[in-house]
Amino acid sequence: MPGTTKPIIAGTRIGHVHLKVADLEHALGFYCGVLGFELMQRYGDQAAFISAGGYHHHIGLNTWESKGGSPPPSGTTGLFHTAILYPTRAALADALHRVLQAGIQLDGASDHGVSEALYLRDPDQNGVELYRDRPQNEWPRDANGGLAMFTRRLDLDDLMRQRES
Repeated sequence: MPGTTKPIIAGTRIGHVHLKVADLEHALGFYCGVLGFELMQRYGDQAAFISAGGYHHHIGLNTWESKGGSPPPSGTTGLFHTAILYPTRAALADALHRVLQAGIQLDGASDHGVSEALYLRDPDQNGVELYRDRPQNEWPRDANGGLAMFTRRLDLDDLMRQRES
């Protein structure tokens, strides 16, 4: 039951996500070719480990149980999306530029008060969120000091103006 045990230690984070994909080359084309992750290690046509900044891996991709497979049908459980956190608004703007240049359509773009997010799909139709957090002192709060997140349309033109050349 939530709240009955001591909270997990601050600083704990998700280290990586490992995705089942139908075609490793298509997945690498999206995550490395479009988003710019680096290939760290590859196991033939079966698996690859990719990262940002030289970490051993932030995303694992494999075809061990899914080669040639199709996405799960709607109405089933599973991964909703993988969220990729960018360190700055300019970096998120660059990600948007990469996605648009590749001809990938966004599913949505939202300002949540605490963050700004872009939503899209990878080649296997896995949901992908590209986002940046606002500093905590800018997060919207209610009258009691609790978080007051919201969902509003993200101004993509304004975001693109933040892109560093």
